[in-house]
Amino acid sequence: MEEINNKADLHGNALRLLAIRTPGSMKSTLSGKSSPRNSAPYRRLHTNRTPRKDSKAYSSKFDYLRGNRVVLWLLLITLWAYIGFHVQSKWAHGDHRKAELIGYKSKAGSADKMESTVTAENFNHSSGENLVVLKGKNLTSKNLGHTLAKKLKEVSSKQKQNTTKKSNRRLVRRLRKLGGKPKGAVVEDRTGVLEVGLIPRKNTSYGMIVGPFGKTEDSILGWSTDKRRGTCDRKGEFARFVWSRSFVLIFHELSMTGAPLSMMELATELLSCGGTVSAIVLSMKGGLITELDRRGIRVLRDRARFSFRTAMKADLIIAGSAVCSSWIDQYLAHFPAGSSKIIWWIMENRREYFDRSKGILSRVKMLTFLSESQSKQWLTWCEEEHIHLTTQPMIVPLSLNDELAFVTGIPCSLNTPAFSAESMLEKRNILRAAVRKEMGLGDNDMLVMSLSSINPTKGQRLFLESGLLVAEHNVSLEVFEKNRSFAENFPVVTHQNKTIITVELNSSRISQSIKQDNVQQGNTTSAASKKRRWKHTKLANILSSGNHTSNSLTRGDQRKLRNLLSDSKGQEEQHLKILIGSLGSKSNKVLYVKSILRLLSQHSNLSKLVLWTPATTRVASLYAAADVYVINAQGLGETFGRVTIEAMAFGLPVLGTDAGGTREIVEHKVTGLLHPVGWQGIQVLGQNIQYLLSNPSARNEMGMLGRKKVQEKYLKNHMYNRFAKVLAKCMKIK
Repeated sequence: MEEINNKADLHGNALRLLAIRTPGSMKSTLSGKSSPRNSAPYRRLHTNRTPRKDSKAYSSKFDYLRGNRVVLWLLLITLWAYIGFHVQSKWAHGDHRKAELIGYKSKAGSADKMESTVTAENFNHSSGENLVVLKGKNLTSKNLGHTLAKKLKEVSSKQKQNTTKKSNRRLVRRLRKLGGKPKGAVVEDRTGVLEVGLIPRKNTSYGMIVGPFGKTEDSILGWSTDKRRGTCDRKGEFARFVWSRSFVLIFHELSMTGAPLSMMELATELLSCGGTVSAIVLSMKGGLITELDRRGIRVLRDRARFSFRTAMKADLIIAGSAVCSSWIDQYLAHFPAGSSKIIWWIMENRREYFDRSKGILSRVKMLTFLSESQSKQWLTWCEEEHIHLTTQPMIVPLSLNDELAFVTGIPCSLNTPAFSAESMLEKRNILRAAVRKEMGLGDNDMLVMSLSSINPTKGQRLFLESGLLVAEHNVSLEVFEKNRSFAENFPVVTHQNKTIITVELNSSRISQSIKQDNVQQGNTTSAASKKRRWKHTKLANILSSGNHTSNSLTRGDQRKLRNLLSDSKGQEEQHLKILIGSLGSKSNKVLYVKSILRLLSQHSNLSKLVLWTPATTRVASLYAAADVYVINAQGLGETFGRVTIEAMAFGLPVLGTDAGGTREIVEHKVTGLLHPVGWQGIQVLGQNIQYLLSNPSARNEMGMLGRKKVQEKYLKNHMYNRFAKVLAKCMKIK
């Protein structure tokens, strides 16, 4: 029995020893090897403490940084450098308050230049006490005294000088060239950005500067371009070609002239029709960058390799000026196969632009022009230089945008039940009366307007010399009297000058002129205008009661008629006013502006008639207030003249040069009057101004015919239908 118990104890001890061994020690036991008694594995095996976890398997993620001090120092240096650059950039851009919170002070606030530091937080306006930190001491006083007030002014003036010193250099330089000093007038450019001190509100050389009238437009019309832009015609051919395609548009500059504005509206239409647009701007000259950003047009800052890569990926490249030849040449040198995707929409018509671009005219896919005269001129130059074009050029004239068509009362995509075409006509008449009142114009003033960059090619000086002839009564209307067919349509009626006064007592014509006069001035509330409309109505009743001739009227009616005509003779006389724009434009020529100012200073009669307006995109109010538009382009004439169709859409007769695109748009003696270019046109332009000044009925009738022509040929859908044909020849249809 004892032997059995001993065997059981031995068997139990053996099992307990086997249970104590770990799996790792089992291998050594099976292999016949055993660990020495003093070795580390033996001590770990026979110890009663809990074994430690493996450091490699359970190491923290920060152990690497603790063991690598070089990496830790690099991270600290990077963080310190980032904070330093951030503070420096804030200080360099004039944000001194944020920099001072971190511990940096601006130059204007340094201790070596000022004895005291006055901050906005040190003023307690509620208690009327001012806390001033002066040399480390806090002083509380109700009266700062003259010394501390002087210090405060010095601090604010130095801060303003430091933050705006660089931005004002260019403005001061331009003011010196123009010969005027800033008087704090606020000027709005065509993008809506305000610049202070650029143009004086009133100057002895300029005279009166009016506008812009953006706030007046918004208050009267109840609508602005910020609320909604033109929508695409999804059913048209243009939208079918543009949808899901990518385009790159090349702007030669961002000035407020015809080419950049047309390219900007093209980009807006491409985006509206579902395309992707990237703009490459060769020169940031001008102020349209904010307008491009507002419309969601992406502008590429790089004009080299990055722009080339973007153009290579695009479906089509559209260059909007002959000045883009430099970029096209570099792009084709970088990517010769890209010539099959370039449409060159040339908007200039001078030989200097042809000479700079003639080397690559035959390397692009398609040339596009604005008018027939421009196309013929460029093809003639190509024949002289033996240049063979790959395809026949196409013509895509400009159009009236939806924003202006909406204000004029022409049906467009912006019309809604609340803003119908009829309601916009009424609002336009209210806008006309309000703007003319702000300009200081009366009911008998005829405003002749010319809006363009001021340079010799636009002919503003020649236009003013024609106005001088009218102001000094040195114009004769014998030419119009000799032309019988023209005189029958538009009889000559003048007051207080040397020409013969002829009055045609035709009831239908007088009633038509009365109706037009009531539409044009129906919103004026002056006593003189009410009295004149009452006399017009009475005159029409007298003529309608007889047989429409002066001999068939009774003696009483003849006496009343003579009294009405004699009373209205002085009131119906029209006075000339001239509006010139656009001041502050980047395309103005300083020397040419100075020559105009010298002309005005020499003739006080002319300077009293001239008004000036700054450059602005809010031109609807100016067109609404005007009566006649003059486009006096010289040389080969205007390439197209977008302002011409804009003026015609507002019902204004156009007086233009008999050259270029103006000859194609303006029909002589129908929608306006044409005159020769150069000095020969001064006398003829003066006669045309005097004729329209003396004949309001002819002025209104020409304006209505011009408006009708715009509706038939120069609306947005007309332009993009032509552009769709260009895309059909240049793009691969999916």
